[in-house]
Amino acid sequence: MNIYEVLIRDFPFLLKGLGVALVLLAALLVIGFVLGLAICLIQMYGPRTRLVQWPLKAYERVFRGIPIIIMLFIFYYGLSGVFDITSFAAAILALGFRSAAYQSQIFRSAFQSVPSGQMVAARAMGMSRAKAIRYILFPQALRHAIGPWTNEFSSEIKETSLAYVIGVVELTRQAHYIISNTQGNVLTVFAVVALLYFIINKTGNSLLYGFERKLAIPGFEKR
Repeated sequence: MNIYEVLIRDFPFLLKGLGVALVLLAALLVIGFVLGLAICLIQMYGPRTRLVQWPLKAYERVFRGIPIIIMLFIFYYGLSGVFDITSFAAAILALGFRSAAYQSQIFRSAFQSVPSGQMVAARAMGMSRAKAIRYILFPQALRHAIGPWTNEFSSEIKETSLAYVIGVVELTRQAHYIISNTQGNVLTVFAVVALLYFIINKTGNSLLYGFERKLAIPGFEKR
């Protein structure tokens, strides 16, 4: 049986691994979005005390400064000694918390790009700070964040491949299984894997660009 016949036979396993990678990607991006937005809002509009701001700053610096493979090992082998945690859950937490550190800065830049007079005007109209953020600042900041967020999407879909080091059976590990079973054909198998990652990356970015165009305001710069 040649390599092409093997790929046809085992392609469903690659698709299964791709499905695991996509679920992992969706979960970590949701965690990163919610936690990153919360960190951003607290840093910008929360109490300015050191007790509040320093832990958030430390969190951001730590998760952006440690290699993701080391973070995966810490979350899996470290937490498994205390909690009964699966490799998939550990990967979601490690990648999600790391994404939150990056997304917090994406949102921070997006909020800073909104003119400060918007908040002043909203408060002058009698809106509370929370309502001004929700109805005035956040919709504008979200539109500004989409461009940088495409980079985060691209980075995270590629970093899901590193979850195989702690035993997550995603696309890369499925490829390793095929290579082990066929005793070679590394280039061909990983070329197919690379193509699948490229398709997902391209599709995701196209959807985000389309969303960005849908939210575009006439008179502002477009992509």
